[in-house]
Amino acid sequence: MTLRKHHIAEGLMGAQYEAMDEHMQRVARHVTERHPVSRNLAAPPTHETLSRGQRAADAMARFGGSWAFIFVFMLVLAGWVILNSVILLRYGNAFDPYPYILLNLFLSMLASIQAPIILMSQNRQAEIDRRQAEHDYEVNLKAELEILLLHEKMDSLREQQWQELIGLQQQQISLLEQLLAEKTNKKAP
Repeated sequence: MTLRKHHIAEGLMGAQYEAMDEHMQRVARHVTERHPVSRNLAAPPTHETLSRGQRAADAMARFGGSWAFIFVFMLVLAGWVILNSVILLRYGNAFDPYPYILLNLFLSMLASIQAPIILMSQNRQAEIDRRQAEHDYEVNLKAELEILLLHEKMDSLREQQWQELIGLQQQQISLLEQLLAEKTNKKAP
């Protein structure tokens, strides 16, 4: 950034450019170069930016937090209990008799695998939210600076109009004084 732009940014933000943090410097550059700072963060990331594990974690978290998962899970549990009950009643021996210890083992394994995957997805979402918050801060800071610039322009225009008004008023006063002097000169002879 040129020295002039540094001074503009420093004047707006009240700090030296080198002392500003990364976000303030970026906003200062955008303000002085008249570039927009906002960008679309809602666009889904491309598959090149996400690893295979991240995509799998997101897909598992989406499915694990859906009604489809709940219904499938309820059907599997009901099927397990019904199948064991039918086998027990018909043959007198079930592959997982009540209290369904094998089923509890499978449920524990499912929970132990599902929890870290959901946490990975939540961590990624937290990172996205952090970037969104940083972006919102930059946009808000730029908007605030633009509003300050508009206020300065309005104040400058108002000051210029006052100066013009005072100049016109002085001209009117001098013309009135001339008319008054001419009128008094006509009455004097």
